[in-house]
Amino acid sequence: MQEAGIRYIAVIDGEHYPPVLEAALSEVADSGNEVVVALLVGGKEKLPAEGLDEIAGVPVKAGDDARSLLQNLIDEHSPDAVLDLSDEPVLDNRRRFALASVALDRGVEYVGADFAFRPPPRPRISTRPSVAVISTGKRTGKTAVTGFAARVLTGVGRKPVIVSMGRGGPQEPQVLRGDKIELGPKDLLEIAEQGRHAASDYIEDALLGRVPTVGCRRCGGGIAGGVELSNVPRGVEMSNELPGDITLLEGSGSAIPPAFADSTILVIPASVDPEYLRGYMGPYRLLLSDLVVVTLCENPFGSPSQISDITSLVRESFRTDRPGEKGRDIQVVRTVFRPKPTRSVDGMRAFVATTAPKEVGDSLKGHLEQEHGCEVVGMSHQLSDRAALIEEIEKISEKADVLLCEIKAAGVDVATRKALEEDLEVVYMDNVPEGIDGDDPAGAIEEIAKLADERFERVR
Repeated sequence: MQEAGIRYIAVIDGEHYPPVLEAALSEVADSGNEVVVALLVGGKEKLPAEGLDEIAGVPVKAGDDARSLLQNLIDEHSPDAVLDLSDEPVLDNRRRFALASVALDRGVEYVGADFAFRPPPRPRISTRPSVAVISTGKRTGKTAVTGFAARVLTGVGRKPVIVSMGRGGPQEPQVLRGDKIELGPKDLLEIAEQGRHAASDYIEDALLGRVPTVGCRRCGGGIAGGVELSNVPRGVEMSNELPGDITLLEGSGSAIPPAFADSTILVIPASVDPEYLRGYMGPYRLLLSDLVVVTLCENPFGSPSQISDITSLVRESFRTDRPGEKGRDIQVVRTVFRPKPTRSVDGMRAFVATTAPKEVGDSLKGHLEQEHGCEVVGMSHQLSDRAALIEEIEKISEKADVLLCEIKAAGVDVATRKALEEDLEVVYMDNVPEGIDGDDPAGAIEEIAKLADERFERVR
């Protein structure tokens, strides 16, 4: 039990004998706290035939959809926390996490016998409309989607600024004017020699997004995406001083930026375990999101049936109303990534360094040769393995003119240095999300930016 003076909504069930529930609620009151209403989430075995309208002087509410009812009760009573006094079998773990997600989405703590879920702090810091790009985990393509969003918005006359965070980010927020400077191989090596992480997301964002970027760091990641330590708030403050009209807040792995966003894009791979969406705090991430970008929609990552199942799960996910909005559906776009060199490699013999698995090597090779005119003479999938990468570049250097390299993983600085030592040119690659089956990621991003504008204006 928390300290005195807490206003609770209690979650109860009919598998508990009413005198037991009455004793529990009375104990809460005797501790100096208040239960303003109780939500009955099911179970009838131990309830009186006529039902339960109140208990221990607390009104009881019940309905078919506990999630919607909890949302409405939170909006009506503005509690400090939700106190879960229910148990199996009425409220299993998945349903419990779903209710906790609703509470966290409304900014309310959800506590029970041996757990406490706190809403990740998300203060409103940006002085311009903002869009968060979050994910279910690492290696989903979140940074590629963020860079793509920046280019899309720039292309329609917007002026985006990116704030990114990572486990290898700088000690103090670092500004890179991707709109003014061009980062080349020697620049990345200089960053690495200064002891900084050359593959940090903010460097990739600046180089590939070509917009002002602020790099931040974070440590720790919670179940709901909270972070233990970060300098992101300071980074957002710095971004406010940069020229721009919309801020893109990029998450890190499954961690959510600790700053409020007016709209949110959730990036999930087609291979995601469905339980990461319908269980744990997956419902919370979906409640935050206005657009879901499903990436890697091709074999071996996701079969047509997997892609269909994930898409249906997202579209059918529970939604809550937003201030000034009612019943807004979540938008879904399905995509594949295709490599795009940052400059022409037409007619060149290329060695490709990537984090992509070997299973997609043939499709990457085919795309680069057909669309960008190079001859792929070798490919390494060991960008995260420094020693293996060095060995592979040494073996192929006499056959290649250029190293085509992603700005990813721990080995990008090693790959760059070794390629230059072997007299290879170095060209970095972007991963561009392309829609499948008529889906339009660029159009969806434009819509989400407009939604951020509308919500931002609504609260000014």
